[in-house]
Amino acid sequence: MIRGKTIFLKIAVVVIGMVALVLFIFWLPGLARSTAEMNPDYAYLRYPVPAGVYISAIPFYFALYQALKLLHYIENNNAFSEHAIASLKSIKYCAVAIILLYAVGFALLRFQIAFHYSIAIIGAIVIFATSAVAVFAAVLQELLTNALEIKSENDLTV
Repeated sequence: MIRGKTIFLKIAVVVIGMVALVLFIFWLPGLARSTAEMNPDYAYLRYPVPAGVYISAIPFYFALYQALKLLHYIENNNAFSEHAIASLKSIKYCAVAIILLYAVGFALLRFQIAFHYSIAIIGAIVIFATSAVAVFAAVLQELLTNALEIKSENDLTV
């Protein structure tokens, strides 16, 4: 039963990664090009904004890899282990890194007086979603740490 659920979640993680990759490769350059053509005032952002998104893809894919590792631990009945806690910690740090990258990008755009509302909306959505992931990973990490402590105490008493 658990194996079927983890396989479904693994497939979901892979699909998320593939969809993001397709968007990064095909949609983002076209969006940057069409935005630069429609708004010549912001044409100089055609390359820096996608570059920032591509840089933020590094922690995103590392977090997806850590999620796959976590699902593997769950599949092998090692959910209550230090490895699972380390994976959750990595996911949390990746989410924080993405938030910081977008915050720095917002600040740079603000200093250049190029803070277009469409960039702000997309960035705010990414920051909000990533914040939710970071908080969720931190809560799970804390719960798993407490459960691991209780488990080790129970093992010592028996």
